[in-house]
Amino acid sequence: MKRGIGVCAVGALLLSMGALSAQADDVTEQIELGLELYQEQEYGAAITELEFAINDIRKLMSGRIADTFPEPPEGWSAGEVASSGGGGGAAAMFGAGGTTLEREYRQDEGSGRLKAQLMIDNPMIQAMSALFNNPAMVAAQPNMERIRIGRESALLKWEPERGNAEVSFLMDGRILMQVNGQGLETSDPAVALLRAWDLDAVRAQAAR
Repeated sequence: MKRGIGVCAVGALLLSMGALSAQADDVTEQIELGLELYQEQEYGAAITELEFAINDIRKLMSGRIADTFPEPPEGWSAGEVASSGGGGGAAAMFGAGGTTLEREYRQDEGSGRLKAQLMIDNPMIQAMSALFNNPAMVAAQPNMERIRIGRESALLKWEPERGNAEVSFLMDGRILMQVNGQGLETSDPAVALLRAWDLDAVRAQAAR
């Protein structure tokens, strides 16, 4: 009798694992089907199946990157991470044109607003990299200065008369992280939010 119960338990466990595996293997099945279609010279269908697999991988990857966004500081609230490209939230990350992920923060008792943005392999990053690598260009920009994020450099643009701040940090030449603030008394909230970002997690999740 005990043996029968044990066999049933093992069987139930295998069925449960099989169900979980089936959910996790959707991408694998799409890739395998795409390969079969390719070998059968059904190229159009193969491309379609592989594109579905790529999009699902992008969803998984972008979801993990969205998790790296900093939590709201004390006295602030935050919305969900979304895509500024309007392509279905974080799932649009890494699409053609380099969709930006962003999260908005609102001061609970005040008019302060912050928006954290993250771009990876976006064509705009090349233009920004020239500014980061040229101290003379930084010095020529009004209200801009270099600050430290750990042992690395970031750029802060602060307009006290308007209460606007922009903090930019370029990582590995392909990852641009920015915090834009409005209605601020000082630039400190914008700088603190960028410094609270888990840079190691961003680098790990965005690795090629």
